[in-house]
Amino acid sequence: MSVLKSLENKIAGAVEGTFSRVFRSEVRPVEIARKLAREMEEHQYGSLSRVYVPNEYRVYLSARDRERFISYEDALAGELGAYLLEHARRERYALLSAPVIQFETDVRLGLGQFGIATRVVEADDLPAAPVREQAREQFGETLVFSSADPVEAPPQQATLRSSNALLLYNGRRIIVGGQGATIGRSRECEVVVDDANVSRKHAELRLRAGAWILTDLDSTNGTRLDGRRIERPEPLEPGDRIEVGASVITFDLD
Repeated sequence: MSVLKSLENKIAGAVEGTFSRVFRSEVRPVEIARKLAREMEEHQYGSLSRVYVPNEYRVYLSARDRERFISYEDALAGELGAYLLEHARRERYALLSAPVIQFETDVRLGLGQFGIATRVVEADDLPAAPVREQAREQFGETLVFSSADPVEAPPQQATLRSSNALLLYNGRRIIVGGQGATIGRSRECEVVVDDANVSRKHAELRLRAGAWILTDLDSTNGTRLDGRRIERPEPLEPGDRIEVGASVITFDLD
C-alpha cells in the first residue's frame, strides 16, 4: 500500500468521528498532502553527495476553511509531517530535521483554495509555536491551489542564485536565465535538439531553491545525467553531462 493511500485511509477512518465535522469544504487533507509532496520535490537542492529538501511548510487556508478544523490542526499536521518524512525516505532526500507543518489563515484565499510556502531551516531554529508574521519573508514563493485550476501567486522574495546556467551543445553556448529552459526537438523549446531520438519536449532545467534541477519530461527514451538515467529531478553541478537521445549537452554556470 502506498504511503499516500495509507494516509488517506487513516484520515478516512477518522471521518466517522471528529473529522466528519471538519472537512466539508473543498479542501481535502489528501490533496494537501499531494501538493506538499510536490513542493518538496520542486524545492530540492543538491550538495556533492545529497539532495536536500525543505523541512518547514506553511499551509495557508481561507478563513472559512480554517475555521472548520482549527481545533484539529495538530493531529492533521502530525499526519502530514509523517507522510512527508516517509516520502523523503522513499525518494532518498535529505532533511535537516523532521518536516514541520504549520497552518495559517490568508483572507485573500477563497473557499477551497490553499497556499503552500516552504523553506529550509536548521533544526535548532524550528519554531515551537507558529512563526511570527514578520518571518514570512524568509520563505520561498507561495503557491496557491484549488480543487479546479492551480494558480501560482506572485513570489514572496524567493531567494534564488543569481548566476545563469550555461549549456554547451554542438559548438554553441546557450545562456539560460532564471526562467529555466526546455530541451527537446520542438521549435518551441529554448534548447532545440535536432535528434530523432529526442522527444518534442524531452527534459527541462529549472532553478529551484538556489540550485539548477534537471527533470525528464516523460520522454520516450529517457534522460541521462553523466551516463546514468534519471528517474526523478536531479540537481546539476558544473561539468555535468546531460544526455538526450544521442546528443550530449554540458552544463555549466555563466
